[in-house]
Amino acid sequence: MTLLRLSTLALSRSRFALSPLAETLGSLMVLDRPCTDPWLASWHGRHRGAFRAVLEADPFAEGLVRLLSSTKWLPSHVVLPPTGGMRTTLESELASVAQVPDEEVRAELAESVAHSWKQHDLAWLTGRGWAARTADLLRYVWDAHVAPDWPRRRALLERDVTYRAGLLAAYGWPRALQHMSRRSAWVGDDAIRFSDQPSPDRVVGDEGMLFVPVSVLSSGTWLCEAPPTSYALVYPARGSAGDTARSPRARSLERLIGAGRAAILDELEHPATSSELAAHLGLSLGTVGGHLAVLRDADLVVGTRAGRRVVYRRTETGHLLAGQGEG
Repeated sequence: MTLLRLSTLALSRSRFALSPLAETLGSLMVLDRPCTDPWLASWHGRHRGAFRAVLEADPFAEGLVRLLSSTKWLPSHVVLPPTGGMRTTLESELASVAQVPDEEVRAELAESVAHSWKQHDLAWLTGRGWAARTADLLRYVWDAHVAPDWPRRRALLERDVTYRAGLLAAYGWPRALQHMSRRSAWVGDDAIRFSDQPSPDRVVGDEGMLFVPVSVLSSGTWLCEAPPTSYALVYPARGSAGDTARSPRARSLERLIGAGRAAILDELEHPATSSELAAHLGLSLGTVGGHLAVLRDADLVVGTRAGRRVVYRRTETGHLLAGQGEG
């Protein structure tokens, strides 16, 4: 078991952040594997062919992706902690990736090979400028396979942060971190378990650590490290960036109150703002506002002001109608 240890000051300064790089890396690993998550099947099917064609034309990219998707030790230069909080940009993250010297890249990749569950060698590691070539590959994955869907994914990630920030304000960090993944858990008063693998504990610096949701992960976490004391924990966001099959009950609800209002009521299983709903569902803000007004008048949803935002959630009647109050 490996622990992240936080002082009282570090805990008070810990926060959530977004990382386009982590979203891109997660997407790269998902595309390299057969799809086992039904909610990602449509996206995976649309993108995997083009992704594989690029890898087959580039031995460096092929070898790197094969290693990244089959190791328990991701190389540090591709899992750096984001530095821009909720406004982190891919450009700033890729600039950091591209600056890592070749000797560090080779050492990190050798460590990844040692922790892989498949047989690997580094024969594909030819030429020079490996960090810059890695950044180019990640840029391609972002441009071709992530960016077109980023507004919807970002809305999902922001909703996860909104949900956990609410738990944090009401109950503290142990509750906010609950169910982030099967492996992570709060231990005692000052530590987070992030891995079942034996390795030295990490001590988080006084600036605190970051918690970074990713939409394409169904399980598992990874740790981003910037020695000596900066850390970020990447975890699966609640919900999914992929497509989900509708149940018979959901189709009946659409016939009863209309597809748009049914979709919004379904999405409000987790509280969200009108802007987040619009981005995630691909609807205009005006359309979402109109549907919310009808749902509010019917006592199916309620809005609560949080600073400058209004966060909507289902009422008990809304939960029952959506089929969430059974049993």
